[in-house]
Amino acid sequence: MKIKTSMMLIILLASSTYSIAQITKTEKDSIYIQQIEDHKEPDKVLHAEPLYIDLIRDLGARKGEKEWNLGLGLTDNLNFDAYEALIEYEWAPIDRLGLEVELPFTFYAPQSGIDRDLIPSNSLNSIKIATQWSFFISEPMATSMALGYINEFELSNFRDFGSPLLKGNIYNPFFVIAKRWGNNFHSLIYTGPMIEQNFSANTFHTTYDINTSFHYMISGTRNFIGIEFNKTMDNGDFDMTIRPQMRVGVTDNLLIGIVAGIPVSRENERFSSFLRLIWEPKHKHKHK
Repeated sequence: MKIKTSMMLIILLASSTYSIAQITKTEKDSIYIQQIEDHKEPDKVLHAEPLYIDLIRDLGARKGEKEWNLGLGLTDNLNFDAYEALIEYEWAPIDRLGLEVELPFTFYAPQSGIDRDLIPSNSLNSIKIATQWSFFISEPMATSMALGYINEFELSNFRDFGSPLLKGNIYNPFFVIAKRWGNNFHSLIYTGPMIEQNFSANTFHTTYDINTSFHYMISGTRNFIGIEFNKTMDNGDFDMTIRPQMRVGVTDNLLIGIVAGIPVSRENERFSSFLRLIWEPKHKHKHK
C-alpha cells in the first residue's frame, strides 16, 4: 500500500513539474511582448528598432516615454578615418507622437602619408530636430506605421566655424512600416527623400534612402541579433552598406547596441563600426 501511494505521489509530482515547465516555456516566449502590449495603455506593438538608422521614438509611443542615446562610431576611408559621436534625446509628449533632438559630431584623422589639410575638418555636423507620428497600430496584425520628419540645420566645420554659421539645411520626410512575425522575428522598412539645400549657392540636391532591417529577438528579453541594409540612390548611383548588429540589455533601462558596417557599393568607404548606449528613464504608466 505504501509503495502504491509513493508511486502515485511520484507520478503526480512528475506530471506537475512537467506542466509547470511547459507553462513557463510558453510564458517566456511572450513575456516581454505582454509587458509592452498589456492592454492597459493605448495600443502598442513590440518591434525591434534598428540600431544605426534608429527611429525618433518607439512606434506607438506612449506619453511620458523618454530615452537618451550616446553613439560612437569609426569609419575607415581611403585617405582618412572618420570618428562619429552623437548625443540624442527623444521623448513622447502625447500618445503616438515622438520628438527628438540630436547633436552629431565627426572627427577626422588622416591615413599615413596624407596631409591633414587634404581631409575634411572636424565639425558639429548639424542640429537635428525630428518628429514621428504613429498613425496605424494593430496588435492583432502585429503591425505599425508612422510618418515623420527630420530637419537638419547644417553647420560649418570647426576650421571655418561662423563663416557662415549655417551653411545649409536638410529636409527629410520619411515613412516607417514594421511587422512582427510570431513572437521573435521582426522586419522594418524606413524610407524617404533627403533634400539638401546649400545656402551660399542656393542649390538643392536630393537623394533617396531605403533602409530595411530584420531582427530575431531572444524570448523573454530585450536582446536581439539582426541586420540592417542602408541603401541610397543618388542620380542613378546606388550605394548600400550592410550592418549586422546585436543589442544586449545590461539593466532594466540600459541597453548596448553593437553594429558593424560592410560597404557593398561605396567607392571610398571601407569597413565601419558603431556603438550605441541607450538609457530609458522610467516613466509612469497611464491606465485606461
